[in-house]
Amino acid sequence: MNRDQLQKFVQYLITVHHTEVLPTAQKLADEILSQNSEINQVHGAPDPTAGASIDDENCWHLDEEQVQEQVKLFLSQGGYHGSGKQLNLLFAKVREMLKMRDSNGARMLTLITEQFMADPRLSLWRQQGTAMTDKYRQLWDELGALWMCIVLNPHCKLEQKASWLKQLKKWNGVDVCPWEDGNHGSELPNLTNALPQGANANQDSSNRPHRTVFTRAIEACDLHWQDSHLQHIISSDLYTNYCYHDDAENSLFDSRGWPLWHEHVPTACARVDALRSHGYPREALRLAIAIVNTLRRQQQKQLEMFRTQKKELPHKSITSITNLEGWVGHPLDPVGTLFSSLMEACRTDDESFPVFSDFTENMGQCKSLEYQHLPAHKFLEEGESYLTLAVEVALIGLGQQRIMPDGLYTQEKVCRNEEQLISKLQEIELDDTLVKIFRKQAVFLLEAGPYSGLGEIIHRESVPMHTFAKYLFTSLLPHDAELAYKIALRAMRLLVLESTAPAGDLTRPHHMASVVPNRYPRWFTLSHIESQQCELASTMLTAAKGDVRRLETVLESIQKNIHSSSHIFKLAQDAFKIATLMDSLPDITLLKVSLELGLQVMRMTLSTLNWRRREMVRWLVTCATEVGVYALDSIMQSWFTLFTPTEATSIVATTVMSNSTIVRLHLDCHQQEKLASSARTLALQCAMKDPQNCALSALTLCEKDHIAFETAYQIVLDAATTGMSYTQLFTIARYMEHRGYPMRAYKLATLAMTHLNLSYNQDTHPAINDVLWACALSHSLGKNELAAIIPLVVKSVKCATVLSDILRRCTLTTPGMVGLHGRRNSGKLMSLDKAPLRQLLDATIGAYINTTHSRLTHISPRHYSEFIEFLSKARETFLMAHDGHIQFTQFIDNLKQIYKGKKKLMMLVRERFG
Repeated sequence: MNRDQLQKFVQYLITVHHTEVLPTAQKLADEILSQNSEINQVHGAPDPTAGASIDDENCWHLDEEQVQEQVKLFLSQGGYHGSGKQLNLLFAKVREMLKMRDSNGARMLTLITEQFMADPRLSLWRQQGTAMTDKYRQLWDELGALWMCIVLNPHCKLEQKASWLKQLKKWNGVDVCPWEDGNHGSELPNLTNALPQGANANQDSSNRPHRTVFTRAIEACDLHWQDSHLQHIISSDLYTNYCYHDDAENSLFDSRGWPLWHEHVPTACARVDALRSHGYPREALRLAIAIVNTLRRQQQKQLEMFRTQKKELPHKSITSITNLEGWVGHPLDPVGTLFSSLMEACRTDDESFPVFSDFTENMGQCKSLEYQHLPAHKFLEEGESYLTLAVEVALIGLGQQRIMPDGLYTQEKVCRNEEQLISKLQEIELDDTLVKIFRKQAVFLLEAGPYSGLGEIIHRESVPMHTFAKYLFTSLLPHDAELAYKIALRAMRLLVLESTAPAGDLTRPHHMASVVPNRYPRWFTLSHIESQQCELASTMLTAAKGDVRRLETVLESIQKNIHSSSHIFKLAQDAFKIATLMDSLPDITLLKVSLELGLQVMRMTLSTLNWRRREMVRWLVTCATEVGVYALDSIMQSWFTLFTPTEATSIVATTVMSNSTIVRLHLDCHQQEKLASSARTLALQCAMKDPQNCALSALTLCEKDHIAFETAYQIVLDAATTGMSYTQLFTIARYMEHRGYPMRAYKLATLAMTHLNLSYNQDTHPAINDVLWACALSHSLGKNELAAIIPLVVKSVKCATVLSDILRRCTLTTPGMVGLHGRRNSGKLMSLDKAPLRQLLDATIGAYINTTHSRLTHISPRHYSEFIEFLSKARETFLMAHDGHIQFTQFIDNLKQIYKGKKKLMMLVRERFG
């Protein structure tokens, strides 16, 4: 800039930031104007735009206060307003700084961690015993993983590492520090480094100190990069030893002379992550390839070892879990790290790796700069690439047999991690090379015994393989259907729900730390797992359409392995939908599978309460109808193993006998009669078993067959005295009348009356209509029938208004006037002075007297006028008797005497009745 520009620049700068820089500007101006000031002794001035010199460590200014305030604000928002996203961006910023080898990265992470540790919710959750939210929990995971990266920086100074370790231990010691497995339950032993040896190896998990989110980073402080073999691996693309033929388990090279790296897998992968994070992508890739080659060799050795064991001990079921710590869902995400490192290399041209001074220059050892430009795929088989390696390592990790971890969070993490990995794999298009890898891994999974989650026999608490197997199945199906089905069928099992599953051996054959045996599994994600199992089965059913042999195999597998009725019902419905797609003829085998599953659901839910049961029964009848007339006949004949008597009569038989079913099946007369006969037999059996709920349906179903109808009627009569309520009997009696059997209706009505009891104040009882109907029916039949029912009415009904209503109706017309069955009657009205009406009249007067006294014991003034109306109705009834007037007067006088204390009420009585 020229002088004028510089002057303008300074003036504008002071104007815009006057509050911040004015004091400094004033001070500088004073110093420049002072002859002897220090500033005037120096030639030139610093250039803030020039940047650091080539030898300087990258260290930009970090506004610590702003970082702290931001984190505090985001945490206080509790995951709302996108705060979780903002915190993830901060973490990404730390990773970016590490990649640029900016020493502020660790400082920034320290500031973030301090704010996280100061979050007031931590102590609140700990006190309440509640779990933190999933999103928040994932942020803590990322925090722990970042610290792991920082302490594994291959070029950090010892004093730096010591200060980080001190800081990590301090946080680790705070009682609200979150635990690694997300719940406050038992955890796995320390497996990050060497396995515990000697006396402490079998220490009970409940006595071990809890592992926090920082434990792994603390343990990683003990790791170093000085191992010369490791140095050679990460520094050179041509590090081989072709003369090396040691075939021991931990040999440094394989039989091809390629380098291997034996270390606890998650730890080895954490090194890869650290190299990538600190801007050493080439080195990370070399180590990743060595790890994958080690895993593949190990896999081969395990297969050979298991085959030998099988030959030597053919009858011993080996279920040892070789990995208590699964790699999928692991806090360090080893499989994800290897996969993304290799996939990154696929997308990156070798030349575009960022050029920093070479890793080995800094280490000062084993320089091999001349090989730097060579591609890193030296240690790949012919036809292999980073892509094939990435896919293979994902398949190895997903298929590993591993124990289901404790606690909701870690179990959800296993599912989430598996699904994330599979969704990444699904983005890759399978070519012949990849299909070859799928085949190879599928065969290994089936044959590798305890090393594989799809081995012949697994421990009952192994993480199930349903999700992974569904992916393998769909991927392999177009290329090798036989292998695809083998994998999917093997994966269908869910041993944790089977009481007879082998308990197995939770200890490693050699030096695995033991886990508390026989703990009752608390699988928090069981419902998710069962739905995944159901998805796998549904996928197989869809694929097997049209293949009788395969459908039978899949059906057997479903019946053996799925334990939830709702999932079997879903599969039955799925099979039905697939079998009856509109664009083609129904697949009869698949329809039969659907029916078979439906029948299993019926048997499973017959004696348990299930809110979907009615829907299930209806669906089964639809399915059986689609299969054909013999299926309907079959379910009716074996109804007692599938349905309750009520379901069998009211849903099954009724639907089968409906017109729509007959039309749908194009039945001839002979077939119709055969079905009807089965339905009648079912109806009578159900009526015998549960007359209360089935008698009416049974009568309806037997209408067209005289003998069956008579039998059903007899069943009702036999049950009427003991097991049936008046409501049921009245309903059947009304049905009988409707069908033209008035005498039978009358018989049932009298039986119903014997069960009824209406007290004086039940003048709105729902049975009143039935009583009135029964009396009307008796009246229409004749004097004898009315005479027989009145004593029953008098005995059962104590409600005055109901009795007076019956009495009034009986006096209006002559009994039997309806002339039913062609009877003749004399046409005379019945006398109130003779039986049976005299008995009814006396009972009604008595009911009015009793009700009056009952009402008067607790009457309030607001009910006085209503009470006077009630007495008026009573007078009407009294006056029906020839000496009624005298009786009523005596009754009123009695009231005045007994209730003289109720002056106002008695005054009203006098006014109305004298």
